Amino acid sequence: MSRYDLYGLGNALVDMEFSVDDSFLGDHGIIKGHMTLVDAPRIEALLDSLSELSPKRASGGSAANTLIAVQAFGSSTFYSCKVGDDEIGRYFVDDLAEIGVDTNTQQGNSSGPSGRCLVLITPDAERSLNTFLGISEQLAPAEIDPDALRNSRCLYIEGYLSSSATGRAAAVHCRELAESEQVRTSLTLSDPSMVEVFREGLIEMLGNGVDHLFCNEEEALAWAGTDRMDIAIKELKDVARALNITLGARGSFAVERGSTREVPGFKTKAVDTNGAGDIYAGAVLHGWCTGMESATAASFGNFAAAHLVAQYGARLSSPDDYQALLTGFGGPQ
Repeated sequence: MSRYDLYGLGNALVDMEFSVDDSFLGDHGIIKGHMTLVDAPRIEALLDSLSELSPKRASGGSAANTLIAVQAFGSSTFYSCKVGDDEIGRYFVDDLAEIGVDTNTQQGNSSGPSGRCLVLITPDAERSLNTFLGISEQLAPAEIDPDALRNSRCLYIEGYLSSSATGRAAAVHCRELAESEQVRTSLTLSDPSMVEVFREGLIEMLGNGVDHLFCNEEEALAWAGTDRMDIAIKELKDVARALNITLGARGSFAVERGSTREVPGFKTKAVDTNGAGDIYAGAVLHGWCTGMESATAASFGNFAAAHLVAQYGARLSSPDDYQALLTGFGGPQ
């Protein structure tokens, strides 16, 4: 019997979320709705310009948000990442432990600053990310725990790792080990910028294909270089045996064994879309862990995302809130 339902590999970041106007993005040359990698001087300059605002802070990173959701919904998880020996790194590791996510990441073993992500929310609820990876950029195969991976049912890889040579190597090593141990493989494309700028890295990470791929509509269309979703789905089926493609408020596609189902979303008033794709993936993966049919799992993902975007922050406030979602989900609409 497997010790963990889900083993995750991704960046370790602490999110610092600010509410700003569109003019702030324009004044500082920030690409709206995308993730942009920045260096230390750039993130410090942005923080200086935001010094009069109070951020909402939480441990994050896309895969970490997903694993936290899976754990809080009731499945068991393990996360491999890399943090520095600093206050941010300690905050990240302590936060994972408090939620119950197991990790082999240890404080004090890495020299260099921990990663941070500035999350800028505009009045239309769109999120724009400026990410300083710090020591997380050096995530490498040495950070993987082979025993924990062998004793997991599913592997989940963050597409953001495609921006780093060592991160790609870690992802490939993880996928190959999972394949050799009959562990289900899954990956998220993470952001349109990853598809557009680091496509070759994603192809390397995907290898001969994964069991399950997550992406949003913009990422899917960018992958196929088209404006037609049917063409995008056909292209993505070449690299994954099952697909979940989010469509914002409209819901999502669940594609499996040749069947494509558009699963409607749930009505909500969005104030912050940060983390919507992460909790969606977490809900779908928990659904897989507990035997939900694919369209039901996609509907649960839609339900979870609809609740998250109605509040500020990339995560719900407590494990009890995730359990309340699970209890309140009445099935597909």
